[in-house]
Amino acid sequence: MLITFEGIEGCGKSTQARMLHDWIRENGQNTLLSREPGSSPLGEKLRAILLSQESGDISPLSELFLYLADRAEHVQQVVGPALQENKIVIIDRYVDSTLVYQGYGRGFELPFLQQLNARASSHVWPTLTFLLDLPPEEGLKRAKNRNVENAIEIEEGRFESESWKFHSKIRDGYLELAKQEENRFVTLDAQQPVELVFESVKKHLMEKITLTQA
Repeated sequence: MLITFEGIEGCGKSTQARMLHDWIRENGQNTLLSREPGSSPLGEKLRAILLSQESGDISPLSELFLYLADRAEHVQQVVGPALQENKIVIIDRYVDSTLVYQGYGRGFELPFLQQLNARASSHVWPTLTFLLDLPPEEGLKRAKNRNVENAIEIEEGRFESESWKFHSKIRDGYLELAKQEENRFVTLDAQQPVELVFESVKKHLMEKITLTQA
């Protein structure tokens, strides 16, 4: 089973992914927590390029192919083997991030991105995707505060430096994808307290598992 967490910057997806991973493991099941970009030796190098403010002038097409390279390596080296071992795989950002950030955000055509996603991911698709939704201004505020607290404003602040208009497009893109794939997406209000959001995550996961096993 492959579970992904998506959303704008600062939505809390990384926290929820980590909490779900810990909860599943505490309940005796084998799980793997991963993220994009990153989670492979090549991926970590690509992450340093893609998220750094010092890469701010990178072209949209170069950005796209770097993300796809990260995904191809991630699936081949990490995700695929874990799924073959029947682990529950949880990923912080995956194929939908490309559709939203490079499609709705950068302006690439979605059919073009969908074809590239299919090749880069080896057709490994999420079973369940949690979309943590909140207004862009709130997400950016949270993300920038987090980066300051962790002293990573330069290393991982590239997307936080984008305009409010860009992040508004990202949110709209996610909500549109969620409408198109209602059976896979679960949209949650990320303005709620962390524990309440997590209770909803657990509830929907158990419902999905029940439906899958029926």
